[in-house]
Amino acid sequence: MMGQMAPSGKGGDYQRPESEFRQRIEAGGAYPPEADRYRLIVGMGCPWAHRTLVTRGLKGLEGAIAIIPVSPSPDEGCWVFEGSFRGCRTLPELYRQAQPGYGGRATVPVLWDTRTASIVNNESAEIIGILNEAFDEWATHSEVDLYPENLRTEIDRWNDRIYSAVNNGVYRCGFAQTQAAYDRAVSELFDELDAIEGALGNRPYLCGDRVTLADVRLFTTLFRFDVVYYSLFKCNRRRIQDYANLGPYLRRLYQLPGVAETCDIEAVKRDYYGNLFPLNPGGIIPTGPDLAYLKAPINALSKF
Repeated sequence: MMGQMAPSGKGGDYQRPESEFRQRIEAGGAYPPEADRYRLIVGMGCPWAHRTLVTRGLKGLEGAIAIIPVSPSPDEGCWVFEGSFRGCRTLPELYRQAQPGYGGRATVPVLWDTRTASIVNNESAEIIGILNEAFDEWATHSEVDLYPENLRTEIDRWNDRIYSAVNNGVYRCGFAQTQAAYDRAVSELFDELDAIEGALGNRPYLCGDRVTLADVRLFTTLFRFDVVYYSLFKCNRRRIQDYANLGPYLRRLYQLPGVAETCDIEAVKRDYYGNLFPLNPGGIIPTGPDLAYLKAPINALSKF
């Protein structure tokens, strides 16, 4: 089971497979920008899908792009629709409908085109870029640019660091199959968190005084950290809320307009503790922790 859920290399290191659908939405292309044409298929507990919801919320695209929720089935080992979608009960069925004979992983998020009944993209890092730039005509907050041209080099640099050591790093800790693999992953994770902590000592966001896609990508991991990764994934050197800068940074992002509404902590706990049997054989879902601190006024707890 662990081999299927968390493929690893010879050294026991977790290796995340690449996404396979990588099309863009652009004027004049196969997938032009249109309101109410595309759907986001998401699992509320999934941090990669959560990125797309946060970007959608920050841009104010709720009226232009509807959400189709799925939930993980512990019995079937896949994402399942609440009811059905296009006659499909499970996400693998929809993948095969879009691409007959498809035998790869059926993951979320999925950017789905209702016009052609096809998958545009299933790579979260690319979907958030699409949401940031392709639908401004229908965005309530079109003035929000999460990938400004003058900061792109810095954003990309942060993204590369954060993906390897933090976003994927927590999984490398939790799914490591040797002590050496775990030791490498946990050291890289906390070295990077310490570096981010230092960088946030003189700025409210990773790239300065404005939120960017780098913050979005980091936020969904930090939001789950104290609740799931700290205990279930053995990332227990320190909680995010114990950091002098990372703690207030997490609260600052959580309190941005449109973000808290995307955060379903009960789904997060249910999906992780209830479905990762090798890590939690009893399937017991903890009642805590209390996340009221995320709503505490920032100015009272931080210099920013």
